[in-house]
Amino acid sequence: MKVGIVQFPGTNCEYDTQYAFKALGCETQILWHKEDEIPAGTDLVVVAGGFSYGDYLRSGAIAKMSPIMKALKLYAQNGGKVLGICNGFQVLTETGLLPGALKRNVGLHFISRHHHLKVCSNDNTFLHRCNVGDVVNIPIAHHDGNYYIDAEGLKELYANDQVLLQYTDAAGNIDNPNGSVDAIAGICNKTKNVFGLMPHPERAMETLLGSDDGKRMLEGFLNA
Repeated sequence: MKVGIVQFPGTNCEYDTQYAFKALGCETQILWHKEDEIPAGTDLVVVAGGFSYGDYLRSGAIAKMSPIMKALKLYAQNGGKVLGICNGFQVLTETGLLPGALKRNVGLHFISRHHHLKVCSNDNTFLHRCNVGDVVNIPIAHHDGNYYIDAEGLKELYANDQVLLQYTDAAGNIDNPNGSVDAIAGICNKTKNVFGLMPHPERAMETLLGSDDGKRMLEGFLNA
């Protein structure tokens, strides 16, 4: 499996992401933001976390204008699989590849800790190796992770089975750290080939570091 990882000025999770997919046996390639095409044969493109362009204006607002994003839109429109993690999720909402927006955390503080998530849907490539109702323990690290969508948009997300993950406690009860609508932590598009989440599964690959639950999540893309 060939995985491309997008790198903007300010991205800081590209090598964590590369490490995670290499650990799963994937071939990886860092894609600089000025590149204007996705390499042939790429099975998955990951927009990694960090602070693209320093998050000036707002998170992802400048990154969406990079040449690589025009290529990524075409790649997604042609059915290519895309995963946006943290700042990558913000970039995907800014470009319109995913609905909604990410706002400042309700507490106005940067949050960095492990947090539990409940799997809401596994009828998709990303989470098909998980069971609905599973609770995983995944690190979060964000200042603008408050997912927002209006009432009509939220209704549509549920109608199309696009809500993938919610923030919970270890028992699966809602525990919302940032104010996200319906405690939503991750979503996908209608055609279920573009995925976005604020938590960092690439940082949950080894029990030594607190959790290996991210491995099961990312393995969903293998041979899909």
